[in-house]
Amino acid sequence: MLCKFFRSALVALLGLSSALAVQNQLVQVTDDIGPNPNNVGIFLYRPTNVVANPPLIVAIHFCTGSAQIYFQNTQYAAWADKLGFLVIYPDAPRDGKCFDVHSPETLTHNGGGDSQGIASAVQFAIANWGVDPARVFVTGSSSGAMMTNVMSGSYPELFAAASVYSGVPFACFAGPGEWNTPCAEGQVSHTAEEWGDIVRAAYPGYLGSRPRMLIWHGTADDTLAYPNYAQTLLEWTNVLNVPQAPTTTTVGDPDAAYTKTVYGDATNPEVIGYSGEGVGHTVPVHETFDLAFFGIDMGDIPDGPTVDRWGQCGGEGSVPLFAAI
Repeated sequence: MLCKFFRSALVALLGLSSALAVQNQLVQVTDDIGPNPNNVGIFLYRPTNVVANPPLIVAIHFCTGSAQIYFQNTQYAAWADKLGFLVIYPDAPRDGKCFDVHSPETLTHNGGGDSQGIASAVQFAIANWGVDPARVFVTGSSSGAMMTNVMSGSYPELFAAASVYSGVPFACFAGPGEWNTPCAEGQVSHTAEEWGDIVRAAYPGYLGSRPRMLIWHGTADDTLAYPNYAQTLLEWTNVLNVPQAPTTTTVGDPDAAYTKTVYGDATNPEVIGYSGEGVGHTVPVHETFDLAFFGIDMGDIPDGPTVDRWGQCGGEGSVPLFAAI
């Protein structure tokens, strides 16, 4: 139920730690960015020292969250301070703060919806802030993960790679309502080719490159059920034309709870899946893994262990407890 989704995210807010120690503030973009039919809020984090032709990460919040909350409680901005890239944080424009991942407009290239507003922000960043168009990436948690899949399907030309934390496949939520119980409960299934056709129909005739996909999901997710993980892997392996059978499988990566599966080229994989045994909704954000998958050079800065933790809360979801790096 939608109320369960809201409550799970609301519980998360109560457990947030203090903001990360970053150099600058998050600033709302007030320029005319182009078509933004739903008035998605666009917020920018610009570090003090921006590299020439910087990469851009679009980081999308969960339901009942906000751009500010996701900025404060993930480490993308802190890494931007170290590495000089830009981060855009979209802000959902409606009560409940969920993103539009269901309408035919958002699921269609240049069709409208929240996705077009976010796409316009990316295009504005490329045109006005010197962003390298070959190094634009998108990530998000829960509703933001669903939106990450939407952006990857509706606007594949804009993104080189994506990282999805506990979402559902592109268009799994398609329909008249904001909440889709069959999809949320893991009851929607298609063949890989059927999923692929759904994605390809979002941008008919598009023959260009599509973003590589990093997909995270926990087996104990009782908000967006675990079967969505397998369906998402089927979808993107088909879209990216790699075999459904993994090239490699590694148990205990990044820690004992996880199993990593690599699809396609083992050196530069098109799809990677991380299944978290006993992990609920949602999987912890692993920023250093995202940066590595995106190909953003972290130089000699040590990764160290990730410091974010999401613990279970009464079976209703997870409480994010982030610590500053």
